[in-house]
Amino acid sequence: MLKHIYRSYIGSFSGLRREVWLLALITFINRAGTMVIPFLSLYLTKSRNFTLEEVGWILTFFGLGSVAGSWLGGRLTDAIGHYKTMAGSLLISSVLFVLLQFPTTFWGICIGIFLVMLAADAFRPAVFVAINAYSKPENRTRSITLIRLAINLGFSAGPAVGGLIIAGAGYSGLFWVDGITCFLAGILLLKLLHPKRALQNAAEIFLKPKAVLSDRPYLIFILAMILFGFIFIQYFSTMPLYYAERYFLSEFQIGLLLGFNGFMIFLLEMPLIKYLEGKLKSHLFHVITGCFLVGLSYLLINITGWAGILIVAMFFLTLGEMIAFPFSNSFALKRAEGGKQGSYMALYSIAFSISHIFGHNTGMQLISKFGYEFTWYVMLIMGLGACTLLFFAGSLTRKELRQVKGQIL
Repeated sequence: MLKHIYRSYIGSFSGLRREVWLLALITFINRAGTMVIPFLSLYLTKSRNFTLEEVGWILTFFGLGSVAGSWLGGRLTDAIGHYKTMAGSLLISSVLFVLLQFPTTFWGICIGIFLVMLAADAFRPAVFVAINAYSKPENRTRSITLIRLAINLGFSAGPAVGGLIIAGAGYSGLFWVDGITCFLAGILLLKLLHPKRALQNAAEIFLKPKAVLSDRPYLIFILAMILFGFIFIQYFSTMPLYYAERYFLSEFQIGLLLGFNGFMIFLLEMPLIKYLEGKLKSHLFHVITGCFLVGLSYLLINITGWAGILIVAMFFLTLGEMIAFPFSNSFALKRAEGGKQGSYMALYSIAFSISHIFGHNTGMQLISKFGYEFTWYVMLIMGLGACTLLFFAGSLTRKELRQVKGQIL
């Protein structure tokens, strides 16, 4: 029985090209290397003595830099290609991470963190386009899932290593290690992932090429992703406060609950995606399913005071996340085949950057004014709103496909 499960799990990774594995390795090194990010608030308050209000504004510049970086990465990917954009992002951000330890004034750090994120997040749309270039069309969603797995593992390993570095060498050591790891990821990219290795996938041309801002179904999809991002990120900002205040969970218990999310992703996401890929359902159908499951987790929390419901809700949240993210990413890549891929994937990245800029603060304000129960119902409604928008986007894409087929016939 265990041997069969093991073989099925390993089999879910089969068929992926060597270049996709290399891209995952580079992404893992890059994400693990950005270990300064989880400790940014502590660094600013303890080492630089900024107030919480000042830290809030600095983190706003963090979000603005992320949005600007995603936009810039998309433009550069369309202009010079994903390979040069990723390499430039890694190498420039490696220098900027090292330099970020030196500003001491409020505006100096605001500008510094903006520039770091501008360079670092230019990587995001480029890596999405690279997935499309290096993976076979039938393996695209699983390739995306492998990159997501690398990102999650990197974000899990980074803070643990970062804590040890701070204890041994202080925050200065953290900035240096961040810079060195980004530099190493850039060198690996230049040495191992040459664009000549990209597949010349024939685009599945069903639609006339469009500018991204004139692609109505895609814009509706992006709006749905912003709403989905709003409700998803609450689990990592406002929800831990709920665990502590309503259920009196310790930091260790909260860490275990959040760790359950990462463990499930590591164990189940790739086999789940391989299974769902075999189903004759559209990408948007799976994204709707994922959004619904995440929204449902908020309803579950509100209908009972049983502490065990927190684990059940986290299960539904993680299941929804595992389904929604890979298939939404895959839908965006497929849609991008009819236009400039960098611009399409930049808008996809920006959707989640917008969620980070406004979502955390919105959740905090709702809880402060109306309480947790009301806020969770708002998140449920937003989740259902995202599902509705995705259904509408799906109906428009089906209508377009029928029109194109009619013209061909």
